[in-house]
Amino acid sequence: MSTISFQNSPEAGMISPTKFLKIMMDLVDSTDGLPTVKKTSYTGEEKTVVTYYNIPAAFDIEVSSFYYNDEKQACMYVWQFGILNWVTYGRTWSEFLDFMEMLTTILSTSESRRLIVYIHNFAYEFQFIRRLFSWTKIFFLDKRKPVYGITGDPIPGIEFRCSLKLSSKSLKKVGEDLQKYKVEKKEGDLDYQLIRTPDTPLTEKELGYCENDIRVLLSYIQEKIESDGSIAKIPLTNTGYVREYCRSACFKYYKSYRGLMKSLKIRPDEYSQLKQGFAGGFTHANASFVAGGRKGTIQQDMKSYDFTSSYPAVMVLEQFPMSEGRLIHLNAIKNPMQVFKQCLHKYCCLIDCTFYNIHEKPTMRFEHPLSVSKCYDKHDVEEDNGRVVSATKLRTTITEQDWFTLCDFYDVESFTIEKLRIYKKSYLPKVFVQSILDLYKRKTVLKDVEGEEVNYMISKNMLNSAYGMCVTDIVRDEIVFDNDSYDPRETFRSEKQQLEKAIEKYNNGGKRFLFYPWGVWVTAYARRNLFSGIKECRDDYVYADTDSIKILHPERHARYFEEYNQKILDKINEAAKFQHIDPSEFSPLTKEGKVKTIGVWDDDGEYWYFKTLGAKRYLIRNKRGYKLTVAGLHKHNAMDYLLVESTKQNVSPFELFTTDLCVPPEHSGRLTHTYCDSPCEGNIVDYLGNSTSYHEESYIHMEPSSYDMSISDVYDDFLNQLLGEEEIFFG
Repeated sequence: MSTISFQNSPEAGMISPTKFLKIMMDLVDSTDGLPTVKKTSYTGEEKTVVTYYNIPAAFDIEVSSFYYNDEKQACMYVWQFGILNWVTYGRTWSEFLDFMEMLTTILSTSESRRLIVYIHNFAYEFQFIRRLFSWTKIFFLDKRKPVYGITGDPIPGIEFRCSLKLSSKSLKKVGEDLQKYKVEKKEGDLDYQLIRTPDTPLTEKELGYCENDIRVLLSYIQEKIESDGSIAKIPLTNTGYVREYCRSACFKYYKSYRGLMKSLKIRPDEYSQLKQGFAGGFTHANASFVAGGRKGTIQQDMKSYDFTSSYPAVMVLEQFPMSEGRLIHLNAIKNPMQVFKQCLHKYCCLIDCTFYNIHEKPTMRFEHPLSVSKCYDKHDVEEDNGRVVSATKLRTTITEQDWFTLCDFYDVESFTIEKLRIYKKSYLPKVFVQSILDLYKRKTVLKDVEGEEVNYMISKNMLNSAYGMCVTDIVRDEIVFDNDSYDPRETFRSEKQQLEKAIEKYNNGGKRFLFYPWGVWVTAYARRNLFSGIKECRDDYVYADTDSIKILHPERHARYFEEYNQKILDKINEAAKFQHIDPSEFSPLTKEGKVKTIGVWDDDGEYWYFKTLGAKRYLIRNKRGYKLTVAGLHKHNAMDYLLVESTKQNVSPFELFTTDLCVPPEHSGRLTHTYCDSPCEGNIVDYLGNSTSYHEESYIHMEPSSYDMSISDVYDDFLNQLLGEEEIFFG
């Protein structure tokens, strides 16, 4: 075992590639050598053993984007590479390739002996290096979204991995969350607006910025190595942690749990129906307040409520599909509607249905649960920002929980059921439920506890990922990269053949511990819970976002929230009794001794002022000041811009926050990425006036872009119609 200690001082400075390689050579030749760890994996009956260097390594580049002959171009001007406590850099790709070839020679890397090198957002760097290496394997989640790539000769055995997929956090946030090896990401020391080339001199401060990015990653990976046990145990993505944690818990009772999984299989046509029936969280605004907001109306004295761990709560409290799906042929039954109603209340139901002349109930005009994007064969649809207000005909796939909600909010002239699939329902397996409760308890009891920061972050991230692993796609195209294109691997197979093969593999997988339908019902139950609050608050409901609701006149609805929370306690007692779990496991204590019950509505604070322009677009002011939330907009930069402009114009930021607002590029925080697959070359003049030739085999051009708060014509027409109706009503 190597005695190398990890220190990673942010003030250490970078060293030359030559000195870096000499250090690596000395370490390899030393008595202990560099530490390694072996990992064994199986593909069918084939066994593969790979030896990994059990050390942190990281790579990063800095790039200038510009226009040349009116074409978008880019040029890498510095690269940084680090292992353990040492960081080096270079200015050209040829220097980097020479360095990597020497490094792999020193380390004797190969297909079976690898050095894992982390890149924060591998998708970006990969576009620059994709033609610089030969690749033996690349795993993509989607086109242009590689998770890892393994290099081949003449630079073999480098396994580039994406630390962004692992952490699910920005590099700045990664640095802030470091616990043992503190290195915070620097900001402002490298002006990205200045054009640089490999020949542009870099100041000590600029090089320090580049070095620091590598040191943040080295510290992060070293902490992962120590917490996970070895680099071979670090999963590819953040969801991998909770997947392995829960799988290990479930497989403590392997024989019985495998028996359960063997009984829970799905068919190809069933999977397609489940995919159609799956919907995510509900994020929307009461259009009445959006329309009012466009005229300058600001809501006052509001309150926000949110569910305590909404998705984990329904996973431990509700009943899910616990059998193979069974098709019910209603047209062959004597009393089809009676049977249908019985199924709705007795089973988990997956329903293909067509609604004729569906429209909002006069008493429910404040919200529209049905998403236009989840409907097909639709006619004469009136939309409320992507939600169905009315239609002469539409077809959709929903669960019984969605059916109950739609019955609350819509009137329908008639409907037909094309396909009804039912599942026996029960609670999720006890060992799985206990795993989720353990993660919830850890997160609750470790929050703000000195010395437990690492464990708290791990538990929090794992709990947040517990739902995500349930809805991982079973069928995904395997992307092949041949240096010039991305293609599905099995183009010779029909879509049906690919589906059948993937489902067969899923059903027979020996490591499977989840059932895809579970994930479909997690979000369905969570939406039902959210809509119970929307239904209660009615015209006082202003905005909702997956697990939260923002309302006016909270005193009017206090009884609802109290009664809802009591129902959660009743559900906890029922679930605990069934699972033979102590009910207190659902209500751990915080550091301050406060009971934190899972699934209840929690008071999330008061808003002095609130204004919304639609989903993921709102501005608030409370005792902590102003807060802007707009999807795709840097909230701090944009808020600063609003504050400065409002001071200049002597108006409130709320008056500027309208659909006419356009946040300029320098304040929006938005960057437009253009992927360029053809080589580029030419001469570039840097910010100092020096001309240099450049060449990239492939690249990404990035440039700041403005953010326009305008809305779609369809939504604008709907709001104008709503305003007209209100003016007539109040006129």
